[in-house]
Amino acid sequence: MASTASHTSLGSAASLASAARADTVSSVRAAAVPWYIWCAVLAITSVAIGGQWDISWHSSIGRDTFWTPAHMAIYLCGVLSGISFGYVILHTTFSKNSPLAASSVHIWGFRAPLGAFIASWGGITMLTSAPFDNWWHDAYGLDVKIISPPHIVLFMGIYAVILGTMILISGQMNRASGELQQKLRWIFLYTTGIMLTVLMVMLLEKTSRPYLHNADPYLVLAALTTLPLTIGARATRMPFAAAAVAGVYTFVNIALILILPMFPAEPKLGPVYQQVTHFIPQQFPILLIVPALALDLLWQRTQNWGAWTSALVSGVVYVGVLLAVEWPFASFLNTPAARNKFFGTMYLMYSLPPTSSLARNVFFIDGTRLDFAVLMLFAILAGVLAIRWGRSRGDWMHQVQR
Repeated sequence: MASTASHTSLGSAASLASAARADTVSSVRAAAVPWYIWCAVLAITSVAIGGQWDISWHSSIGRDTFWTPAHMAIYLCGVLSGISFGYVILHTTFSKNSPLAASSVHIWGFRAPLGAFIASWGGITMLTSAPFDNWWHDAYGLDVKIISPPHIVLFMGIYAVILGTMILISGQMNRASGELQQKLRWIFLYTTGIMLTVLMVMLLEKTSRPYLHNADPYLVLAALTTLPLTIGARATRMPFAAAAVAGVYTFVNIALILILPMFPAEPKLGPVYQQVTHFIPQQFPILLIVPALALDLLWQRTQNWGAWTSALVSGVVYVGVLLAVEWPFASFLNTPAARNKFFGTMYLMYSLPPTSSLARNVFFIDGTRLDFAVLMLFAILAGVLAIRWGRSRGDWMHQVQR
């Protein structure tokens, strides 16, 4: 009898232990971020780094072949997004037990979350732009212009991949809870920071250091950079979310300033005006993190304000703080104190003439003081409208389920 009771108690204990292990495994899986989200995050990270690497390649070596490692890093984004989002679409469509079935939309007979369709289209667009870009260079010369027709197509694809990733993450974030939801919030902010990083690549020619004592850079920055900052803050409702988004952009750019010059490179095209022996990084990042932090502090204290009132004050604060910090910082970057490995102002692309404003560390002033004042008013207006629209998009992402 005692032996039987002993065996029974041992069996019950084993069953309880097995059940506990099963609950632990189940909870770990519930808190795990799906692999296809990590794959998508790797894809957009690859394109952000590859894009800046490609510009550095043009600045240091020139256009020599389409099959450079930098180009491959860019188009790897299209491949990885095709793998991750293609799997999501096919598995959700054809699997009877897909966990995403209830949170999906139907398009052309396929079923998947909305973000998967947007991002997969973006990946296809990116890969389509590749032969177009190669043909463009062969037909019109080995230019280094950032804004060109094939690059516009490429940027459209990149932004579709990033936007689709953000929408997919936001849907999962809104359906999740606890530890998983917190993880997804941080991943969402990182993804939004990559969007800002890629956006700033498009604005490199408009925000170059010699122009930072004109109003034009502040106009485009107010109109465009406020969007990802506002979306990140409204979609996650996390404190200091805008600063986190700007922090990703700042970290990526400073890291590349420190890393790229470690690798040798020399020009293969002419004319060569600057001696180059290593990869040339981009200029020091715009201090977006400071006005982003100002927005975070403002929004924490004005949560009960109306949308338009908040946007109006936010636009004034953003432009005012950005101008207050970037204007003197741009002056500092023109001094010998900034010619070091951290700020990197001594790094100049091989084809930059020595008579250029950037090479001489002087500002190029365009327009009168009245022109400056008028454009700054337009910058504030653009910031207000962008923040208001970004707020509505962020609120939508905070609620999206599919």
